Amino acid sequence: MANFQINRYIMFISIILLTICWAASAGCTDPVFKTTQSNTVPRDGDWGIYRLDLNNLKTNLIYSTSSEIQSSALRLNSREDRLIFAQKTDGTDDNNYEIFSTGIDGNNLTRITNNTYWDLYPAWSPDGRHIAYLSKREKDLDIYLVDFDGTNERRLYDSGSNDADIDWAGNGIVFTSQFAVWRMNVDGTQTTRITNPAGSGEWGKANLPKGDYDPRLSHDGKKVVFERLEDVNATNGGYNFFVINIDGTDETRLTENGYSQGLASWSHSGDKIVYIIAAINGEGKYDIYMMNADGTDNRNITPSYLATDVLCYATISSTDD
Repeated sequence: MANFQINRYIMFISIILLTICWAASAGCTDPVFKTTQSNTVPRDGDWGIYRLDLNNLKTNLIYSTSSEIQSSALRLNSREDRLIFAQKTDGTDDNNYEIFSTGIDGNNLTRITNNTYWDLYPAWSPDGRHIAYLSKREKDLDIYLVDFDGTNERRLYDSGSNDADIDWAGNGIVFTSQFAVWRMNVDGTQTTRITNPAGSGEWGKANLPKGDYDPRLSHDGKKVVFERLEDVNATNGGYNFFVINIDGTDETRLTENGYSQGLASWSHSGDKIVYIIAAINGEGKYDIYMMNADGTDNRNITPSYLATDVLCYATISSTDD
């Protein structure tokens, strides 16, 4: 997974954009919920899930905790009433990550998985009845399924190596394996590689080798946006965005800047993409950016009032964009 050698704080952004953020200071040990709007970032625990209204740039805190939230995946169900994410509980090791869901108002926090394995990167099924996620139960990460209430847990797919960065839309699931993007049916069959990056697997100074990471399906399931690590000699990795049809045709480059950037997410209309820039030329940013689906009008949409120690990670759009 392309994690850009991150630290911590998460923000949930919505036009409503939804974002995961980390703040460098805070002292609460229990989850705290706030909905007061202001042109500041309400802060309780070290980690928070937020709503940002892009019409007035006001920020609401939905959920906050002192426990680390996985900074690569925050997902909203199709009914727009529940979020899922991975959070450490009962310890600080990777195997303390469990899958949680919460109401869009931050209430009714529910633990979905409860085991001694590393569970992360959850993704809703389109009907909201199932959750796909990654779990390391043997030598590598495999793709698992669980019903939304935490029952009927089962393994969906194991490629024999690490499977990562899953997303689910329409009739398919996309994921990364062997430094490329793959797709499969929702029952785990007909697995097909859809990208073939040049030099994949080549290592340099970056924390990952050359390859394609973090695929995200458009909401109609027809297109995939992903980041490609092209410059492995940049300490944080030099990434660019591409889009490709679900059948592997018509691969198109969206950016050419080589920033440390990723974790893209489609608007529901399919004409916008939001993502995170973690660093530019080695300088840490963790800002929220938006561009048109063809790569034009690429711009920073992070509110200027965010303190420098508030770092933004995963972002998703509300269903009404």
